[in-house]
Amino acid sequence: MEGGGGSGNKTTGGLAGFFGAGGAGYSHADLAGVPLTGMNPLSPYLNVDPRYLVQDTDEFILPTGANKTRGRFELAFFTIGGCCMTGAAFGAVNGLRLGLKETQNMAWSKPRNVQILNMVTRQGALWANTLGSLALLYSAFGVIIEKTRGAEDDLNTVAAGTMTGMLYKCTGGLRGAARGGLAGLTLTSLYALYNNWEHMKGSLLHQSL
Repeated sequence: MEGGGGSGNKTTGGLAGFFGAGGAGYSHADLAGVPLTGMNPLSPYLNVDPRYLVQDTDEFILPTGANKTRGRFELAFFTIGGCCMTGAAFGAVNGLRLGLKETQNMAWSKPRNVQILNMVTRQGALWANTLGSLALLYSAFGVIIEKTRGAEDDLNTVAAGTMTGMLYKCTGGLRGAARGGLAGLTLTSLYALYNNWEHMKGSLLHQSL
């Protein structure tokens, strides 16, 4: 029995030594003089200073002069493509609704299916073209204003939206341009307010305290 116990201890010690856990352990007296790094003491199990495990810098390398966030020019492609796809999807649904409404007195047949399909295609292309054009104008104005001012903030968003609405509706004269600019100003102002809502709420709460 004693031999078995000794063999077991030798096996355990061998495995512990193989994994680096063997040798003398840390006592309370040894740990009492360990310096603290912030609030984390030196790990007695890993023997690694926790300071080397903290990532104080970014985990990616940026090119010289590049910003940490994407600018309006980089986001323009996503904005235009997303608006085109959204317009196509909305137009397809709207075309299906209109097609079913206009052919409700017709029996289910090939002419009715063709008419519904034509309506879906027409409405999808119309809405995709409309939203894509608006996104293109908005992105172009946004990039121009950003490069002119040398800053990126909500003022660029509101100004780009206002100018987009005015240019898109300029064919209707001054009154149409004014209505388009007002619509763009309203939509972009609501968007800017939504983006800064948490910051504004935190500022108001801090002032109330």
